[in-house]
Amino acid sequence: MINIEQISKKYKGAENYSVSNLDLFITEKEIFGLLGPNGAGKTTLISILCSLIKPTSGSFSIDGLTYQKNKNQLKQLIGIVPQEYALYPSLTAFENLKYFGSMYGLKGKYLDAKINNALEHLGLAAFAHKKIDTFSGGMKRRVNLIASILHNPKVLFLDEPTVGVDVQSKNVIIEFLKQLNNNGTTIIYTSHHLNEAETFCTRVAIIDHGKLIIKGEPKELVKDSEGSHNLEDVFISLTGKALRDHA
Repeated sequence: MINIEQISKKYKGAENYSVSNLDLFITEKEIFGLLGPNGAGKTTLISILCSLIKPTSGSFSIDGLTYQKNKNQLKQLIGIVPQEYALYPSLTAFENLKYFGSMYGLKGKYLDAKINNALEHLGLAAFAHKKIDTFSGGMKRRVNLIASILHNPKVLFLDEPTVGVDVQSKNVIIEFLKQLNNNGTTIIYTSHHLNEAETFCTRVAIIDHGKLIIKGEPKELVKDSEGSHNLEDVFISLTGKALRDHA
């Protein structure tokens, strides 16, 4: 589904590459975890794959489509759940979703039914006509997710989709994502919740300093890493214990 070949990205004025000569292949219907410390290059790589920024060098394709030749088709193929809330706070949940759905050419009763069904599945039906600025963080995360899947994307990119939410919201989001995956959606997921990634993802890749360190099934990575009992142990052994604070 996704083929990445020698992708590199160096921002203007930066001393180092954010992503460096990265090769990766992600198959159809995977739940693929892209893991790494702060500043490892995860968000940059996702931004490239979503055609939000251009790579310095290298190429990629999604379902056989490339940014150079199939930009508009590529954007219709994907859904994006950003790390920050991408919602209009003064509009209701329904109004937000109506707007985002219309951007994908959806309209009328079909769009209304899609919105109402998704709100019901994610426990938000009772709040459909409440303004977003009255919502909790977990509720906003769920609306953010719905906005990204109304057009039935083949590939869904999720950048920290459960950060800052309560346990109940996290469970609802993860179960909804599993259902989407069972229905054929390929999921690319980044998170610092390594226990969550270990049980949620079919495969993971750990990157650091913009480079791919290791990839594979979580259980196999744990098994092959001496002294590791879980994915967090593997992560620490490969990326170290040094703090990664950056501004």
